[in-house]
Amino acid sequence: MDTFSRRKFLQLTGMSAAGAAATQLSLASIAEAAQTRPMPTGTPILVVVTLYGGNDGLNTLVPYKDPIYSASRPGISLTAKDVIPLGVDDLALNATMVGFKTLWDRGQLAIIRGVGYPTPDYSHFSSMAFWQTASPHTFLNSGWIGRWLDTQPADPFKAIGLGSVLPPLLAGVKNSGSVLPLGGLVVPKGLMGQEFKALGKSSSSDSPLQAAAAASFGDLMSLSKKIEPVLSKPAPVPDDLPSAIGGNFGSDTSLSQQLDIVAKLIAAGAPTKVWAVSLGGFDTHADEVKAQSALIGTVSTAITKFLSQVHATDRANDVTVMVHSEFGRRVKANGTSGTDHGTSGPVFVLGQGVNGGQFFGDEPSLSKLVNGDLAVTTDFRNIYGSMIEDVLGAPTGKVIPNWNTKIDGLMLKA
Repeated sequence: MDTFSRRKFLQLTGMSAAGAAATQLSLASIAEAAQTRPMPTGTPILVVVTLYGGNDGLNTLVPYKDPIYSASRPGISLTAKDVIPLGVDDLALNATMVGFKTLWDRGQLAIIRGVGYPTPDYSHFSSMAFWQTASPHTFLNSGWIGRWLDTQPADPFKAIGLGSVLPPLLAGVKNSGSVLPLGGLVVPKGLMGQEFKALGKSSSSDSPLQAAAAASFGDLMSLSKKIEPVLSKPAPVPDDLPSAIGGNFGSDTSLSQQLDIVAKLIAAGAPTKVWAVSLGGFDTHADEVKAQSALIGTVSTAITKFLSQVHATDRANDVTVMVHSEFGRRVKANGTSGTDHGTSGPVFVLGQGVNGGQFFGDEPSLSKLVNGDLAVTTDFRNIYGSMIEDVLGAPTGKVIPNWNTKIDGLMLKA
């Protein structure tokens, strides 16, 4: 089994070492940038959520009335009691995705169906590399957001990935995004803190190198004191969570933690136009139903909470969230109550600037499979085109080689 983890993917691709070097930021440095040069309200912000492992699209956006679906998946197909109907094309969301259904009803969730790329590859690592570089079957050592960064003035705060390793999508040739370790910056307290502070005091006897070191320690202590009020503030309080799921928002998952940090820094005015967060665990070869439902419910809950936090700020109209995985799963269940690597699946785009409450792209037919897999009806690069042009304001062709199309009407401002 091709067991998949985000770290293994990053190690094997080696993309974080290619091109421009990544900068490791701290919460303190981002908070200071938010104070000294806050991003103007009204500036579009893109949040890319990557689901590592290959999310099962058929148990996410469920054709629960199709007899081929239930016959193909004995024991792991979802029934009417396990889903939330969307009222269109006999499709429904997994019952754990109550938050996404609320956003759909508000017109803040668009679902793009049948998303993939030509001649699908069943390897996690190859497929995720294609998605992150936006270059199926042709090797590039830069990511699609990294190439957008190459068209922008160099700025380590412009695109940030949460975690200790730069996501390949943020790696450019000239410019790259930065990483924010989830642990943040911790300045020593007490006796050690006093000794640490003393290191920042300069002396007339210092050599140039010692003077520079002292100045850096002094700046760090000063910065820590200056931005402590910003970092100590709680994240924005969600002001419009649906009461039906309000009780589910106390959980503290990895994705929720990442998005909580992003919400806090967006509210503070961080000069960041692209954020990258992720959740793993979607490689559901066995005992799928419980695990996949819990995972996709976590995604729905965390993003709904995040958008509600953003709604409580003056940047409610600025944020767009895109959720994708490297591929879907096979239509037929395997022999271990799970599913194996497949092809296409749904992509979710969310936010107040999204033309939501509707589908884009055709639903792959279960009666017209391609080698036992769902057909690809939407090339993922078309979604990227919409994000590049309608959110980031750049020509698609300058970011994705030989590609100039997007999904018309996906974004309200288009």
